[in-house]
Amino acid sequence: MYIWLSVALLFAALEAVAVAKNLQKLEYIAKPAVMVCLFLWLVSATGLQGNALWFGMGILFSLAGDVLLMLSLERLFLFGLIAFLLAHLSYITGFRDELGMINAWSLLLLVIIAINGGYLIRRIVGTMRTKGQNKLVIPVAVYGIVISFMLYAVMSTLYDPAWKASAALLVSLGAFLFYASDALLAWNKFVSPIKHGRVFNITLYHLGQIGLIAGVISQFR
Repeated sequence: MYIWLSVALLFAALEAVAVAKNLQKLEYIAKPAVMVCLFLWLVSATGLQGNALWFGMGILFSLAGDVLLMLSLERLFLFGLIAFLLAHLSYITGFRDELGMINAWSLLLLVIIAINGGYLIRRIVGTMRTKGQNKLVIPVAVYGIVISFMLYAVMSTLYDPAWKASAALLVSLGAFLFYASDALLAWNKFVSPIKHGRVFNITLYHLGQIGLIAGVISQFR
């Protein structure tokens, strides 16, 4: 069963090399292959039963977003953004039970994410307006809010007694890395170029997706 995880990690490493060396043909194979392997791993481990179905949908929407952004980061950016928006909504639905838990820890977590997420969104959107990229302001802002909510939903597993500690740590770390990768991508694209930004972005993204799905499988298989 872990063969799919091993292959996903291999393709993730190849994708990082492809981006660093600008090997487009390798990227066209390696990037989508990571998500295909994660989907097959999830199917073989859970049969997509119960909440696992929503995570499977999240993987497929992520795969669609990967392909769109890989083909053209500029021309297909909005379509890729929509695909990933649907992926995050699928993940949020998979963690919907955790959203009903209201306590001191959940309020603290919500405040921390809201403050930091709000700062990033304002900074990115402000720069976009300065550069005249007004058409993308609302989609980017909405996406920022949704991915922040996804991070909150996933990290709520940390204080949910129904979740195994190891699984909660894996999904939380995965969601955080996913969030960080998108923040880096937006900053690199709209605010200021970051040295080796694409390599860092894709590495964080794939580690985030792998951690998220590994935690889900650990919890639901």
